[in-house]
Amino acid sequence: MSPLPDAADPLELLEVAREAAAAGAAVLAGRSVAGLNPVKKSADGDWVTEFDTAAEIAVREVLARLRPHDVVTGEELETAVPSNPSGIRWSIDPLDGTTNFIRNIVYYATSVAAVTDDGEWLAGVVHAPALVRVYSAARGNGAWLSEHGSVRKLSGPDPQRVGKLLGTGFSYNAEVRSEQYAALPELAGQFADVRRLGSAALDLCMVADGTLDAYIERSLNEYDYAAGALIAEEAGVPVQRPPRPANDAEREDAVTVAGAALLG
Repeated sequence: MSPLPDAADPLELLEVAREAAAAGAAVLAGRSVAGLNPVKKSADGDWVTEFDTAAEIAVREVLARLRPHDVVTGEELETAVPSNPSGIRWSIDPLDGTTNFIRNIVYYATSVAAVTDDGEWLAGVVHAPALVRVYSAARGNGAWLSEHGSVRKLSGPDPQRVGKLLGTGFSYNAEVRSEQYAALPELAGQFADVRRLGSAALDLCMVADGTLDAYIERSLNEYDYAAGALIAEEAGVPVQRPPRPANDAEREDAVTVAGAALLG
């Protein structure tokens, strides 16, 4: 493993991630039906709202102020590359669970994570304003959940629990989605039940906090799992991230997995 870039302390980056995610979540907390203005992106069910963009702008403003030499990538806006990059890149999903957000289902969040140029994830936060939950992790320092004024360290699901729950999600691509449906019975046979909550970031966090026993999903983008995967890992959960894809076809085939119930 290469040495970390200068000024890349995971705990310092975590504080930045917390402030940036809080800024995005504050935008989401102002949700109003009149201001949604949803627009279909790539397929039926794949939406973007004015809140997605406004939340990403809010996150980026914090990062630009606190970490001006870092690269920033996000779901809605172009990549920002400073003239003298620090070796740290931020991956932002300003509103993970947009369909939930539009329909006033409470499972949505702002996700912010920092990674080195070598691909080592250092800090991540998933801030879910409607749930009043903030999940966070820093490399080598554990994962935490702040909820209604209390904070607890996360340690993943109980391996001895009976009646295990699997979390998953489905692609916007109809062909890929059909293949996922066809594979579901085999997966479901290993678990008592399956949940599809509509936010990959929160699904991964719910494996970290033990609500779900495992999670698997195909066709995720990096920003979908960036913070949640680190939070699960720092809670002691085995995680398999896909490699960064070279094209859309590779992304559609890539699979993200978390949990000993699937990875052993």
